[in-house]
Amino acid sequence: MNLMAILIAAALPSVTTLPFECERVNAVEGKAPSLLPAGRAFKLVWNDEFDGKSLDRTKWSFRTHFWGNRFTCFADENDKDALELKDSLLYLYVREKDGRFYSPHLQTGALLYDGPMKDPAKKGFWPYAKREQPKFMHKYGYYECRAKTQKEKGWWSAFWLQSPDVGSTLDPKRSGIECDIMECFTPGAILPSCMHYNGYGPDYKGFQSDRGKGDIHARAVAIDPEEFHTYGCLWEPDGYTFYLDGRRKGPKIGRGEGEAVSDAEQFILVSTECHSYRGNGKPAVEPLTKAVAAKDAFIVDYVRVFDLVK
Repeated sequence: MNLMAILIAAALPSVTTLPFECERVNAVEGKAPSLLPAGRAFKLVWNDEFDGKSLDRTKWSFRTHFWGNRFTCFADENDKDALELKDSLLYLYVREKDGRFYSPHLQTGALLYDGPMKDPAKKGFWPYAKREQPKFMHKYGYYECRAKTQKEKGWWSAFWLQSPDVGSTLDPKRSGIECDIMECFTPGAILPSCMHYNGYGPDYKGFQSDRGKGDIHARAVAIDPEEFHTYGCLWEPDGYTFYLDGRRKGPKIGRGEGEAVSDAEQFILVSTECHSYRGNGKPAVEPLTKAVAAKDAFIVDYVRVFDLVK
């Protein structure tokens, strides 16, 4: 056993090499193994295995607002039918009540701009809401989620990172970068991982894990929505590397033309959202009605965060 293998084994036990870029590591006793980038040493620093009977509110909160206003397609803690824990799995459902479709958007921190306005009766946005105390923030390391995506059309699921202050300056290293590790807009298709910085207006910039051009949906990777898949991101000071089921999704990115790397602590999101609600759009009722009737769900087995061990 070489020195690097000894370091990995010391950090986490029971390492099994896979026939591609990751190693299967028993990070949590009795749970599904993690798929960690080979040749590196890692230490588990935060995780949720969803073993309880209810959502651990010391780890997660609900995102309920979008640009200062209550976003009706986001479920909140009172929408008891939209979230369930059973058999050590987290189920996020799309539901309907009085013509409103909604589903959960969970996060370990909060985007400053998404908090409720101080006076909702006023038009406009200023002033910001009171800054919410984050439940978990982190930078650099390996971010991993094992999940089964939705099977019906009309809504999407995602696993991603965001900074509370993303876009507040034109320095993404300081203000952070939205890092979309996994997005499933269409059942059975995973988009290239997307990075967004400098806000969401005229100064916006972005890049993708495959450095591709053109229609991003045409570059989606096919998966079996009936099975669990493992999604990961290795975030280092010199770039990001993304993984799907232990295989790299593309080259390390972040140092190419028009790219950047965040040096800011960011929070985790495990989210769902109905299509067409943004911009006061009307949802596609027929597919959402079908998804509700089918009890469709985004099912999460675990979320784990690892530090790199030097």
